[in-house]
Amino acid sequence: MTPGLSDRARTLRRAGVAAFGVVLAVFQIGGFVGLRINLSPSLPMGLYLATPNPNASMVEFCPAEPFATFAIKRGYRDPGTCRDGAAPLLKPVVAKSGDVVELSPRGIAVNGALLPNTVPLTKDTKGRSLDAWPSGRYVVDEGTVWVASTYHPRSFDSRYFGPIPATIIRNRVKPFLTL
Repeated sequence: MTPGLSDRARTLRRAGVAAFGVVLAVFQIGGFVGLRINLSPSLPMGLYLATPNPNASMVEFCPAEPFATFAIKRGYRDPGTCRDGAAPLLKPVVAKSGDVVELSPRGIAVNGALLPNTVPLTKDTKGRSLDAWPSGRYVVDEGTVWVASTYHPRSFDSRYFGPIPATIIRNRVKPFLTL
C-alpha cells in the first residue's frame, strides 16, 4: 500500500496507468497495420492509411539531409520513427517523372497550372528566415517526385527542399478518417 493515498486515489491511479497502456497499445497496433496520425496543419488532421497502391496521391517519407536536421532544429517535425528520431512527413505528390515544375515567387506550377498555397515564404511563423529551392523550370527526373501541400500555405515541402528521391518514400498513404 502507498502511504497517504485513499482507496479512491489508488483506484484512479491504476485506471490512469491502465488507460495509458491501452492508448500505447492502440498506437503500436495502428502503426503495424499502416495507420498514420496527422496533427500537422499541412494536411487535414486525422488518420491516414498506408496503401500498396503505387498511384496513391500522398507519401510518407523521412527527409534527406540537410533538410531533416533543419526541420528538427526548427521544430517542424515531432519525435517519431525516422532514423534521426523525428517523425516522417506526410505530403501530397504534386509532380512525378516527366512533369514540368516551375518554381517562382508566385508558387509551384506543374505542367503550367499554378498550385494554390505554394508561394515560397521568406520567414517561418517565428520570424526566422526560410530559403526557397532555387526558382526555375525543372523537368522531374525518373525516380523523384515533388511534394507540396495545397491545403496550407506554411507547409514545409518541395518549395524549400526540392524534389525527393523515390527511395526515401516509406509508404504511399490515403486519407482514412480526416476532419
